[in-house]
Amino acid sequence: MTVHQIPNTIKTDSFWMPFTANRQFKKTPRLFSSAKGMYYTSVDGRQVIDGSAGLWCVNAGHGRPQIAAAVERQLTTLDFAPSFNMGHPLAFDFAERLAEIAPKGLDRIFFTNSGSESVDTALKIALAYHRANGQATRTRLIGRERGYHGVGFGGMSVGGMVANRRQFATHLPGVDHIRHTHDMARNAFAKDQPDHGAELADDVERMVALHGADTIAAVIVEPVPGSTAVLPPPKGYLQRLRELCTKHGILLIFDEVITGFGRLGTPFAANFFGVTPDMMTTAKGITNGTVPCGAVFASRQVHDGLMVGPDNAMELFHGYTYSAHPVACAAGIATLDIYKDEGLLTRGASLADYWRDALHSLKGLPNVVDIRNVGLMGAVEVAPRKDAPGTRGYDIMVDCFNSGLYLRLGGDSMAMSPPLIVEKKHIDDMVSILDGAIKRAA
Repeated sequence: MTVHQIPNTIKTDSFWMPFTANRQFKKTPRLFSSAKGMYYTSVDGRQVIDGSAGLWCVNAGHGRPQIAAAVERQLTTLDFAPSFNMGHPLAFDFAERLAEIAPKGLDRIFFTNSGSESVDTALKIALAYHRANGQATRTRLIGRERGYHGVGFGGMSVGGMVANRRQFATHLPGVDHIRHTHDMARNAFAKDQPDHGAELADDVERMVALHGADTIAAVIVEPVPGSTAVLPPPKGYLQRLRELCTKHGILLIFDEVITGFGRLGTPFAANFFGVTPDMMTTAKGITNGTVPCGAVFASRQVHDGLMVGPDNAMELFHGYTYSAHPVACAAGIATLDIYKDEGLLTRGASLADYWRDALHSLKGLPNVVDIRNVGLMGAVEVAPRKDAPGTRGYDIMVDCFNSGLYLRLGGDSMAMSPPLIVEKKHIDDMVSILDGAIKRAA
């Protein structure tokens, strides 16, 4: 394997990069060559703090030998086994381990390979569940504005990020959206959950009045939207959403691809907010980002509702070649062992206040218009430049990288969610680097 130690000497034409301004990036590539613990190493040998746990996924930090050993062992023992009418023990072991940490009742696990696949799977299960229970008219899916649910046609359709939708003319029919909860006028610089906006959950009633409850299969939301730069739910919002879905017989799906596996200082956001959905989509931290894997956690009611008909009949006509891939299961079990041994699924709770105060210390810097946080998630938003939205944020992101901090950029918002092994000194360094970059971009 070639490791390029001299920047900008590789040929970049062939790789069509995802979610990237390819022409802009390839003029001045930002390249990592290795990673360990809390840090990436750039190709020119600089240490860069991983302020975003990769893509919200490297929750236990980089380079964990325990996971690498499990993957190597599995590759030389059983490199692949089908999950269609066959199986292997690790798939069942992994599912049991996930069920043990799941919110009570969400202990039926369907394996996928990504967050996008988890979302499409949950949506299909919702449709199949209602059909199996004699409510075949429930075909409508409700998403939320500013939501991100991956890039499959299902996830794109229920998602509410305009740029992710406008380029593709064909969306799923029978999809609608409730309003988002981001209210800068009332909630700017709120710490943890904002006070205002619980009433926005009543948009479900508007959907029911418009379409009829007997046509709606499911509502899907992120407990904390991450890709739109960390939007904590207003106090009472998720509780109200749960009440309304229960009232109208609508399944509630939490997209926990980002918030799952300790991000809020609890195993899942459902635990943090005390709200249990009917299904939960996961991926990312399930294997510490090492091997693609995802899972849908379903309630027994949903699972058992599909266990109908003759025993030899297939209950759900859905799945993937790589569902419960042996190597992914091995990586996942090793990851869960690390989470358990090091207490990482709850460690964030002990740092959440320090994280919150550190981020909010940036209030008052030039152009900073909002700061948001919950658990070990946070975002700092700056005012856009006139007629050039996104450019100030981009300049800050590049400056941070050059100064030793990697973070996620969303428009003019800088989002951060460090690995759960983060220490206070890392938080101090992250905030200090961001502070300087914001000032220089003024």
